Amino acid sequence: METMKIQGVELLLSQATTMNLSWVGNQEVKRQLEAAWLILSNQDLPMSPRIIGKPGIGKTTLAYCVAQEMADEVYIFQCTVDTRPEDLLITPVIAENQKIRYHASPLVTAMLRGGICILDEGNRMGEKSWASLAPLLDMRRYVESIIAGIKIPAHPEFRLAVTMNEDASTFDVPDYIQSRLQPQIEVGFPSRDEEMAILESNLPEAPTDVLTVISEFLQRSHQQNKPYTTRDGVNMARYALKLLHLGQISQTEAIQQAVVQTLDAAALSFFLEKKAEANESVINRLQEILLLGSPLASSQEDFSPLDEFDDDVDLADFADEEDDLEES
Repeated sequence: METMKIQGVELLLSQATTMNLSWVGNQEVKRQLEAAWLILSNQDLPMSPRIIGKPGIGKTTLAYCVAQEMADEVYIFQCTVDTRPEDLLITPVIAENQKIRYHASPLVTAMLRGGICILDEGNRMGEKSWASLAPLLDMRRYVESIIAGIKIPAHPEFRLAVTMNEDASTFDVPDYIQSRLQPQIEVGFPSRDEEMAILESNLPEAPTDVLTVISEFLQRSHQQNKPYTTRDGVNMARYALKLLHLGQISQTEAIQQAVVQTLDAAALSFFLEKKAEANESVINRLQEILLLGSPLASSQEDFSPLDEFDDDVDLADFADEEDDLEES
């Protein structure tokens, strides 16, 4: 494990995160993050953006892919409700011969090596942990480890981003920290084409018709602002394909089962809605044929079947013929 000495204290460095990911979603949010991390001059500093959105929307993937393009090393630190200041910075560990060794967190390692650190789900941390990062997030750009007794300045190329979920299981980030985590980049639901591209990227061997059904399901749920995300779609498609591989089940049944077991039974309504839409289109067509609610009916308010007869025909002649038939 690599080490580095800071002010006479030897630190064991964390390993960088390596993942095979690519960003195929909204290119605008990618551009916004790239802009936030730009350094325009020797006096300029990169910004520390917060990336917000629903869980599973692709915030960490976005941050990692952009970071991978802009730095040699990318580090991810998973924040939790139990994260302590020393977890964020330097943790003491008892080594051989009862000797204390100091482990630098992914954040501190990125600071020392000029990498990029992603604090994942940052709003799960409490205020005490955030307070330890306050000087890092402004012009001072350093942290202080009380445990190791050292001050650690950030490398000029060091960059930071924080992802934050929009759900009830998170803390409110203190205002003095929010003012430092700028700009705010919001990742929303992808468009139909973007979502299909994401599914194809994650499941290149999946049949197109299966991915199309999943994509349409997700789009209908997005319109109703349901919390079903592309991550859910990927998991549904993966499970449906595994069910199909075992056989004894149709494609429709496999997808329906995947929807219920990945999400819940209520989510199935967005899958069945497609069939309802098809039936509705048939009914609408029949209504048009029967002149019920059709464009013809709406454009001719006083339409009567008698209007179809020629104006020169005398309706009295039909009445006389009817009387003759009754007498006979």
